[in-house]
Amino acid sequence: MLRQRVYPVAIVLLGLAGCTRPAVEYRSVRPGNEVLMADSSHLVAGRSVGLITNHTGLTRDQTHAVDLLRTKGVEIVALFAPEHGIRGTVAEPVSGGTGDQTVWVESGVDEITGLPVRSLYGEVLRPTPEMLADIEVLLFDIQDIGARYYTYVSTMALAMQAAAENGIPFVVLDRPNPIGGALVHGNVLEPEHSSFVGLYPVPMRHGMTAGELARMINDQFEVEAQLHVVPVAGWEREAWFDQTGLPWVNPSPNMPSLESATHYPGTCLFEGTNLSVGRGTPHAFQQIGAPWLDGAALAERLNAYQLTGVRFEAVTFTPNAPHDRKYDGELVNGVRFVATDRDVYDPTLAAVAALIETRRLAGESWEWKVGHFDRLAGTTRLREQIEAGAQLADVTSGWNDQLAAFEQIRARYLLYR
Repeated sequence: MLRQRVYPVAIVLLGLAGCTRPAVEYRSVRPGNEVLMADSSHLVAGRSVGLITNHTGLTRDQTHAVDLLRTKGVEIVALFAPEHGIRGTVAEPVSGGTGDQTVWVESGVDEITGLPVRSLYGEVLRPTPEMLADIEVLLFDIQDIGARYYTYVSTMALAMQAAAENGIPFVVLDRPNPIGGALVHGNVLEPEHSSFVGLYPVPMRHGMTAGELARMINDQFEVEAQLHVVPVAGWEREAWFDQTGLPWVNPSPNMPSLESATHYPGTCLFEGTNLSVGRGTPHAFQQIGAPWLDGAALAERLNAYQLTGVRFEAVTFTPNAPHDRKYDGELVNGVRFVATDRDVYDPTLAAVAALIETRRLAGESWEWKVGHFDRLAGTTRLREQIEAGAQLADVTSGWNDQLAAFEQIRARYLLYR
């Protein structure tokens, strides 16, 4: 069996501390891998299967997709590993955070199942023809986070391209968007800034599942894969992960909770600066800071914006062996983002306000990691406007039009009400 190795207190059903609206549980939610075996097994019957997955590919009772499929007689001939590996234990790069591909996942043999593991986060980022030579159908079963800058969807898209080029059907075993599928926030990536942390022109928070994104990518960008999406059963767009009854597993080493995921579409932008995002603490992506920052002053400035659904609290924290190497063992001063109503909270707006005010407070202590910030932002304009001293309304003035155009396209590919 593919036994779960998880991080401390990782598999729990998480509520969101500080939210004013109580969670309503949707216990009937079944992930795509269960639906495949119940309703759509013809997609894999009698075929040699390649499975792109990791530690998040679980059923409701925490059975891994590998075990589920094998016990049903499905012939899995190879596993394909994304960033962080099949077990989710490969640490993020130590020299720059998300997207800085300096720590690769090795190909090899899975120690539990004995299946070959073919890395999609190493010398290649997409399956080669040689990797697919013995594959008759390629499956994808990984929990996404709901933000543009997350490599699992990029892995899915590149694998779908490879499957199309080699005439192999591609099946997405869908999963809920953990931060809900109703809200869409942020700017839309400019195509010239396409990278592995954002391949396509979608917003920072896209409000889609992996299966819905696959449908859009396959059609809008003419991938022309033989695509099948096996949907989640019982999920509704407004439902957050703690309303599904599914087990939460940290999708990556520095995504410790649903609360961190709630803020991630905004606070991840600080990876492109010299501020810590709380890596090496239990509150990664819920807080930002630096030793030289006046956290109390920053919290006061941010609360003055009176942004809906969020407040800001001055905090201190000490990163312990953070993978981004920011302020290891040093006392950091900063602010924590606290969602007071996640159903109206816009984490991208809050993060841009924080970027503006932190830049003003920082003076000569501020540093941009220009290339990385622009990759995450999907544009040079955001950084340039903040550096020029623009106000929040000016920085985000064009976002509503971008989102409206995106939502017109998005609507064609949605699978859930």
